Amino acid sequence: MLTAITREVSPGLARCELTHLKRRPINLKAAIRQHRAYCQCLAQLGCNLIALPAEPGLPDSVFVEDAAVVLDELAVITRPGAESRRGELAAIEEALTPFRQIERIRAPATLDGGDVLHAGSTLYVGITSRTNRQGVAQLREIVQPHGYRVKSVSVTGCLHLKSACTFVGQETLLINRGWVDEELFGGWNLLDVDPAEPAAANALLVGETIVYPTAYPRTRSLLEDHEFIVKTVDNTELAKAEGGVTCCSLILSS
Repeated sequence: MLTAITREVSPGLARCELTHLKRRPINLKAAIRQHRAYCQCLAQLGCNLIALPAEPGLPDSVFVEDAAVVLDELAVITRPGAESRRGELAAIEEALTPFRQIERIRAPATLDGGDVLHAGSTLYVGITSRTNRQGVAQLREIVQPHGYRVKSVSVTGCLHLKSACTFVGQETLLINRGWVDEELFGGWNLLDVDPAEPAAANALLVGETIVYPTAYPRTRSLLEDHEFIVKTVDNTELAKAEGGVTCCSLILSS
């Protein structure tokens, strides 16, 4: 059984934090509609949904992935690099407590869940404007007793590590090598995004199916050519807030 924790789109989404994108108008009604379709997709793939209510005062709170790192053995409540996002943590911790032992990242460390790529027994952690080396060190101390290795990764050109690289199954990482050092991912098959779609590396693996944005048809074709099962969703409005398909859920086995 898979559980997906999600949160409804904040009516304040237009005030979201932005790092690499210029601010553009966001159609809130369309964003809500797209997010609901995304949640329906997760349900169709067998996830039991826990949908948290919208938070008007927390513009980025739909992006629940950044608030926690969820493993089979425990959940780590993060400390987001954007101070405006730290109010998101309490509700996520409450939602996760019935399912996992809880650990926490402490100041002065910062860690965004979107910077943590779980592949096998390794957690790759992006060093970005949202995650610092103290965050990597604290995460390593927490997870090493459970058999995980933690490797830090320098990221350029995008907000989070999982904007540049995600695990898509079949021992494969979908990657934009221009945004991350490929040499750190030895032992994995690397599948490059189409050069015309540099932001196309963010993909969400649910079971054996990849949930993937409609905005990147060329990279989707590459995935399907390599015999991956792909189900597309439209996330164009949330993408204006630097959100991807991994950002909007916390998927855990239960």
